[in-house]
Amino acid sequence: MKRIKIDRSKCVGCLTCTTACIVSHSSEDTRSRITIDSNKKYAPIFCRHCDKPECVFTCMSGAMSKDKETGEVTYDKTKCASCYMCIMACPYGVLKADSRTNKQIMKCDHCKHAGSPQCVEKCPMGAITFEEVNK
Repeated sequence: MKRIKIDRSKCVGCLTCTTACIVSHSSEDTRSRITIDSNKKYAPIFCRHCDKPECVFTCMSGAMSKDKETGEVTYDKTKCASCYMCIMACPYGVLKADSRTNKQIMKCDHCKHAGSPQCVEKCPMGAITFEEVNK
């Protein structure tokens, strides 16, 4: 399974990753799917696509699911009941309400539409990687 990882020793807190995320999804909204930890020099926090995702377990409508093949936690906005249980359940605080629609959430999707996570592609320090991890 592939996950976005960050080497905090290389991260300078430039937030280029958040800009890349916004640009990548600009046709949908103008907010980043990356959460920023301001206690750590504005370091990004990414969806961990957890092995046992609380967001999936609490989703009553089936909008959040875990792909058994890729290990990715996915979101289907057409199934979303807008209860925000997934947001409340995420232990990392990476899910956000989409303030533009007030009916959906914003979640990392690895920029599937662009072919690869743009936060990884655009990080000038090479601090963010998309790599295979052992379960």
